[in-house]
Amino acid sequence: MRTIGVITKLDLMDEGTDASNILENRTYPLRRGYVGVVNRSQKDIEGRKDIKAALEGERMFLLSHPSYRHMADKMGTPYLQRILNQQLTNHIKDTLPALREKLQHQLLSMEKEVEDYKQFRPDDPSRKTKAMMQMIQQLQTDFEQNIEGSGSAAINTNELSGGARINRLFHERFPFEIVKMEFDEKELRREIAFAIRNIHGIRVGLFTPDMAFEATVKRQIARLKEPSLKCVDLVVNELGNVLRKCTEEMSRFPRLRDETERIINTHIREREQKTKEQLILLVDVELAYMNTNHEDFIGFTNAQQKAENTAGKRTIGNQVIRRGWMCIHNLGIMKGGSRDYWFVLTSESLSWYKDEEERDKKYMLQLDGLKIKDIDPGFMCRRHTYALFNPDQRNVYKDYKQLELSCEGQEEVDSWKASFLRAGVYPDRSSGTTNGDAESESTGQSMDPQLERQVETIRNLVDSYMKIVTKTFRDLVPKIIMHLTINNTKDFIYGDLLPSLYASSDQTTLMEESQEEAIKREEVLRMYHACKDALKIIGDVSMTTTYQPVPPPVKDDWLKATTPDSPRPSSPGPRRNPSIRIPPLPPVASRPIPIVPSRPEAMTNRAPPAAPPRPVSSGNLTPPLVPSRSNSSVTPRIPDRPQIPARPY
Repeated sequence: MRTIGVITKLDLMDEGTDASNILENRTYPLRRGYVGVVNRSQKDIEGRKDIKAALEGERMFLLSHPSYRHMADKMGTPYLQRILNQQLTNHIKDTLPALREKLQHQLLSMEKEVEDYKQFRPDDPSRKTKAMMQMIQQLQTDFEQNIEGSGSAAINTNELSGGARINRLFHERFPFEIVKMEFDEKELRREIAFAIRNIHGIRVGLFTPDMAFEATVKRQIARLKEPSLKCVDLVVNELGNVLRKCTEEMSRFPRLRDETERIINTHIREREQKTKEQLILLVDVELAYMNTNHEDFIGFTNAQQKAENTAGKRTIGNQVIRRGWMCIHNLGIMKGGSRDYWFVLTSESLSWYKDEEERDKKYMLQLDGLKIKDIDPGFMCRRHTYALFNPDQRNVYKDYKQLELSCEGQEEVDSWKASFLRAGVYPDRSSGTTNGDAESESTGQSMDPQLERQVETIRNLVDSYMKIVTKTFRDLVPKIIMHLTINNTKDFIYGDLLPSLYASSDQTTLMEESQEEAIKREEVLRMYHACKDALKIIGDVSMTTTYQPVPPPVKDDWLKATTPDSPRPSSPGPRRNPSIRIPPLPPVASRPIPIVPSRPEAMTNRAPPAAPPRPVSSGNLTPPLVPSRSNSSVTPRIPDRPQIPARPY
């Protein structure tokens, strides 16, 4: 498909011989044929023969040679140059479609970035102003989309970010912190018992004092301050992450980015302080007045009846609290050591299944009397592990004293712990007292049954009222943070950010381009224009160049019919004079027949060897074995033979 044969040094062949058979594509057929050329000899090179003179000599040789003049228009160095150029042109045109598609794809990928660069001129103040306005508008849009989750902003498929993380803080992390603070049953009963005794003093109390209820509730309400302020800190931290993500578009102008982040962060810190002051005010408002007439409050009579009829345990009905994946670690080495299961937690039991379809139930564990504690996961384990166990040292699951569970992250573990707290599974805590009498009085095993009933009554009242307060906090704290911090920050970015930037520094300083960005901009523009120029050149090449189809295959059926006795049937042997009879050669047994080289010596740069001696002619007869036409560019060598004088008939 691609090969072109070239026969060189045609002028060095002996007289009477030529390479017309090869040039006419009859000896070794090639699809693209052969081209004969005449090279400058070493003598011409040493004599500094001009190239033009050499080409003219080549043309005159081909036109004057009787065997080549009929095909001189398809021979010579200029003709070889033309067909090589045409073949190269064909190859280029064949590869142009794929190259054009690649360049167009690259051009489209750079369009958006180049469009931004086209709008910017380093020395044009109006262009700087326009670029600055566009970046501030883009920041406003990105910040709102990251918080609200709307619009066409890029969606993170790997982890929660922006508004989703804030939503998780409001509805999972903050409620868990409240529940974790609320359910310290032993400590709460201890506080109530001390409050009742201290109120009675030296007297024996016949009635349950309401002052004990108020003192205990105030201590519980004051403890809500810490998780509320912690929620503000977490939200502010997340707002900082959102801001850094939104200002990445300003990386071309580092001073503008730094100043923008500084102004917005300063505003967020101011709003953080105001939000914390408002939450502290909310706690103070709750402490100022105990609304015991609230419609959801249980009341003293109902609390007393509940204390008499129940053991003080809070139940929420057999409802599903949480579903999710967890890993059980103490299954035994023979069963794999640890395995993930699908868990379903209700108010009374913990069940786990093989998968989320909840068909193949593996076990159901009753939660009555169980406690929860953190355990060391071990050196090689990177998961966060905790355990369910029975304080009475009874087996929890089969032959195991505890059920070891783990999750991927600490946040997921905290969320599961909060769910267990809702189901009545409390953390294992020591009383922490050093006085023996106080310890015996606060463990719930007091010898005074009247005190026990009073403690249980106050406990029910505190539990009922704290439900009202925590419900209020879970509702108001996110609203306060949204109003005073998040929404206010969005309004600041929309309305006051741009004036603050102009007031902080001049526009020329803010819009100074970084050195790296300048180099990148110039490189992108250079590549963009280079792609456009390349596509234009490809279009011109496609329209102005001609395409020459591949020649049809040559008929080489005779090659398959070649026999060993006649390896080259198409190569005509030397024509002999019919008037001359060649005598037979005497047998030479000990002398090997030399092999004729496959490469003609005329194709090499070396001078041809001296011809062997030929028989002396007798009279006017032509010497024998002189061919009139050969397959190669030189006369074949004749092996050395005994000199036999020619004889006339």
